[in-house]
Formats: sequence, C-alpha cells, structure tokens
Amino acid sequence: MSKNEQTQTNPKDAFSVYQQNVDKMFTSIKQSVPQYHQSITNVQQEYLQAYENIVDSSITLQKECVKKSGIAANIPEAALKVMRDTTEEIVKAASIQNQIALATIDATQQNIKTFNDNAKSFADLNKNIMQSWITAFTTRKD
Repeated sequence: MSKNEQTQTNPKDAFSVYQQNVDKMFTSIKQSVPQYHQSITNVQQEYLQAYENIVDSSITLQKECVKKSGIAANIPEAALKVMRDTTEEIVKAASIQNQIALATIDATQQNIKTFNDNAKSFADLNKNIMQSWITAFTTRKD
C-alpha cells in the first residue's frame, strides 16, 4: 500500500491527517530546492564576475599609471618564473581543494543515504517487534 493509499483509508484519523500534512510540507520543500540551487549558482557566478572585473580594472589602472609616470614595468626573468610557478601551485592547490570538497560532499550524501536505509530497517524491525508483542499478549478467544 502506497503512502497515498494509507492516508486515504481514514481521512479523519489523526495519523492520516498528520501524514497528509507531512507529505504536503515535504512536497513544498522539494519543489523549492531547484530554485534555491539556481539562486545560489547565480549569486556565485555574479560574485566571481564582480571579483574578476575588480581585479582586471585594478590591473588596467595600475598598468596605465605606471606607463604614464614613466616607471619601468620590466622585471627579471627569475621573478617572472617565480610568479608563474606560484600561480601554477595555487591553481593545483585549488584543484585539490575542490576535489576534496566534492569527495566530502559525495561521502556526506552517501552517509545520509545509509542513514536513511538504516532508519527504514530500524522502523521495520520495530514494527515486527511490536507485532510479535501484540501477538504474544493478545488473548485468544477459543
């Protein structure tokens, strides 16, 4: 018997009404999740774009200031190598950090799934225990 069939059996029963209300709340929550996901993604993209624009504008302003003031912007090859190597290491570290974050999210999701499966098994076990107790203590009419 499905949840819907169970809640329709006795619509005036307290548990049926409670189940209907819980189902309605979770349905509403599930419908809003994609909207939250999209909003968060949009905010992240907008923030990244704003940060990139600030950095680009700052570099452009500094470059123009140095050029107009006649300051030499050339630096030794060794310094350029250090800058490039540092950037590569930062990119690698960020990539590793992202991989760890994604693995953590995947592990968390798997743990929640396992918890959910265990909760269902625990509920079934409790139901079976309750049924055996009811059977053991129910008086038979012979």
